[in-house]
Formats: sequence, structure tokens, C-alpha cells
Amino acid sequence: MLIILAAIAALAVIVVPLYFINRRAKAGKSVKKPLYANLAMFFVMFAACGCVLLGQGVAAANDAAEAAVAAGTGTDWTQAFAYLGAALAVGISGIASGIAVSNSACAAIGALTENESTFGKSIVFVGLAEGIAIYGLLVAIIILLF
Repeated sequence: MLIILAAIAALAVIVVPLYFINRRAKAGKSVKKPLYANLAMFFVMFAACGCVLLGQGVAAANDAAEAAVAAGTGTDWTQAFAYLGAALAVGISGIASGIAVSNSACAAIGALTENESTFGKSIVFVGLAEGIAIYGLLVAIIILLF
């Protein structure tokens, strides 16, 4: 119940200022500073909600670890490192793919405006950049399966 109330409060903190920003825009006033403030508030609320949810996950993990110690089973560190490796594989490959796609897509659009016949060649390079994320996902699946 606490999470639902926190989510409603976070939504209100982010959505309500948009109403006032809209009223400023209709009045012909500048909305740049209030919009930046609302964007900053969004990221602050995003981080706060992430910390709350992460804290609940850590508490649940501590409870599970205490139950495992009480049962006499220990912690399977190989499985923990497998999850960590899979998360790193997906995360790093996703970030690298985003960087590669942003650079290659910008170049492809620029080449397309110069010469329309370069579409087929340029879309291949954008697809190759997207393949990095797929490779990271495949590596993560293989790590978790074995």
C-alpha cells in the first residue's frame, strides 16, 4: 500500500506542474525554466522511487539469506555471479548499442539527404549497430542457461 501511495504522490508531483506550465504557455509567457524544473523533479522522483524499490529488494534478499543460513544451506555464489555477469552483458551492450546507433543513424540520415540511393547501404550499418544489443542478450541467456 505504501508503494501505491508513493507512486500516486510521485505522479502528482510530476503531472500537476504540467498544468501550470500549459497555462503559462497559453498566456504567452516563457515556459523554459518551469519545464526544466519539472524535468529535474522527474529525475529526482525517479531516483527516489528507485531507492525505495531497491531498499525493498535488499530487505527481501536479506530475509531470504537469513532463512537460508537458518536452514543450513549457504549462498550459491556461482549463481549470484552468473546473474551479475548477465546483467552486465545486457547493460553494457545496450549502452554501447545506443551510442553506436545514435552515431550511425545520424550519419545515415545525413547521407540520405545528400543522395537518396544510399538508403540501403546506410540502413545496414544501423542494423549492425543494433546487433550489439542482441549479442549481449544472447550472451546473458547463455550465461543463465549454463
